[in-house]
Amino acid sequence: MSYLKFEKGQVVNLEFSLSREIIRTNRAGSYSSYTIIGCNTRKYHGLLVCPVDELGGDRYVLLSSIDVTVVNNGSSFNTGIRKYKGDYFSPKGHKYLEDFEIETIPVRIYRVGGVILKHERLLVHYEEQYLARFTVLEASEPMKLQIRPFLAFRNIHSLTHANMTANTKVEFISNGIRAKLYDGFPYLNMQFSTKAEFVHVPDWYVGVEYIEEQKRGYDFSEDLFTPGFFEVEAKEGDVIVLSASTKEEKPSGLKSKFTKTVAGKIPRNSFINCLRNAAQQFIEKRHGMTLIIAGYPWFGAWGRDTFIALPGIALARHKLVLFREVLDTQVNRMKNGLFPNMGDASNPAFNSVDAPLWFFWSVQQYLENRGTDAWERYGEAAKSVLYAYKNGTAFNIHMRENGLIYADAPGKALTWMDAVVNGIPVTPRNGFAVEINALWYNAVCFSLEMAKQANDKKFIKEFEALPDLIHKSFHELFCDHVRGLLADYVNDEEGKNYFVRPNMVIAVSLPYSMLSREQMQRVLEVADKELVTPRGLRTLSPGNKFYKGTYTGNQEERDSAYHQGTVWPWLLGPFCEGWLKVYGKQGVHKVRNLIYGLEEVMSEHGVTTISEIYEGDPPHNPRGAISQAWSIGEVLRVIDLLETKYANL
Repeated sequence: MSYLKFEKGQVVNLEFSLSREIIRTNRAGSYSSYTIIGCNTRKYHGLLVCPVDELGGDRYVLLSSIDVTVVNNGSSFNTGIRKYKGDYFSPKGHKYLEDFEIETIPVRIYRVGGVILKHERLLVHYEEQYLARFTVLEASEPMKLQIRPFLAFRNIHSLTHANMTANTKVEFISNGIRAKLYDGFPYLNMQFSTKAEFVHVPDWYVGVEYIEEQKRGYDFSEDLFTPGFFEVEAKEGDVIVLSASTKEEKPSGLKSKFTKTVAGKIPRNSFINCLRNAAQQFIEKRHGMTLIIAGYPWFGAWGRDTFIALPGIALARHKLVLFREVLDTQVNRMKNGLFPNMGDASNPAFNSVDAPLWFFWSVQQYLENRGTDAWERYGEAAKSVLYAYKNGTAFNIHMRENGLIYADAPGKALTWMDAVVNGIPVTPRNGFAVEINALWYNAVCFSLEMAKQANDKKFIKEFEALPDLIHKSFHELFCDHVRGLLADYVNDEEGKNYFVRPNMVIAVSLPYSMLSREQMQRVLEVADKELVTPRGLRTLSPGNKFYKGTYTGNQEERDSAYHQGTVWPWLLGPFCEGWLKVYGKQGVHKVRNLIYGLEEVMSEHGVTTISEIYEGDPPHNPRGAISQAWSIGEVLRVIDLLETKYANL
């Protein structure tokens, strides 16, 4: 019995199947994503989506989809599916689906006429290559497969339309063709493991619609180009492999390549294996850099997300080399004590006050996991951050006389609550932010400890008085001893903001905390009562007048709810670690229930992974990106914490 399997009655129900998506990535930066029945509901969906260096390194949808038609006894059965205007689906290939499973790779079983066809698909690990394997399980007599590719050749954030500039010609190569719609793109080589006849009938399929883009308030209709179709003779027992790649392949090796690639995969046969599979999908190795992609299908490699996700993605899977490769990449991208927050390599944005401070936390996790060379490798980078913050750097990030970090850049949202609508931050936390100063204290204390071990007298002399000053100022500025709360932020104009948000929980969880055990307990109790849900922590208490419990509508409406009540799974990391810190063995049961309760989402939204966000109101519907690095990373880290310190309870 498979760990995750969808029955025919579920799969043919479009309301069920169109809300469940698959994401598969490789280390080359490519991905393949679609719904479980193969109907694309996002502009981000596609079978081969890969970075194109000649066009700036962004990801482009080359192969959008394929239609597989079984020709048997004079009848044709098309197993594809697309949506057009007016909720019209054509073809309706999902009705032929008998079975769908996902344990190792996505597998669909179709019953059409007298034929049972198995359709499997995967990405090759370090190449821009998509492979599909077709196995004729049953056929009473010889048959044909007609396979029609649909091409887009456009950026993942855009849509394409029928035009006169597209190159509709094809070139014949071994057992297939190659096509390139526009200059600047690589050729898409489509080849078969067996002889295939290609019928060149170029055409545009006009008005293909993407449901999820329509819901999100974006343009949602595009035209896809098909150069024609392949026809392959087949009989019972035949195995045929299709390759779509930016490089020409030797057809004779396609079957063995598919088999070898499958053999190297971890089966998704348990909750933990689903998480481990999901974790490795965020790793990208290109041009000598090792990156953590923040989320799929639309995020890039963000600094803040990298440092928070990395301990779970690398260390919880005992990948110390991977950890060092990612951190080394980030250190090489530093500028004025800051790390790139977002943007590509040629135009990075450094607008994050917390990313450099999470860097210290990430290094601490490395030390906890037997990393013995932390200060030798990262000490200079760490000190450059501390000096930059102490003396002042970009975005008006600087240390005030009270020892606390103040950051204020008009129109910018510098903390992780960074949504901006019409040039105005939705959650303007300018000034002294609670988690920033908790992270600052942690960074200074940790660096002093390391400097003492290294006998760095100059650094010690300049920073040794800071922890006491920060501690004193933090208590004066942030602590409400009556309510047991910490102010979320304090600034010169508004004074103290006491909205109940999860940022105060971070101050509890850090290795060096300024809070007493009693203060920690009271903060956690407030968070548990008002913020904790089965999917993570809300970003704002439901009792607040600005709370938004749903996350729907256009981008402006969604951004307005992004940090105003929306639930984030990654926040379970600091909450659970804080809970264990305060309650020890007595806290294990609650933490286990929270973390393992997420097993329910393995069959939702992004199947076998955890989404970026969930709605604040029950039933906490999944929203945002279908697979998020720090969601996976922090859950894996807490599981590792439970297994290493509380395994016998």
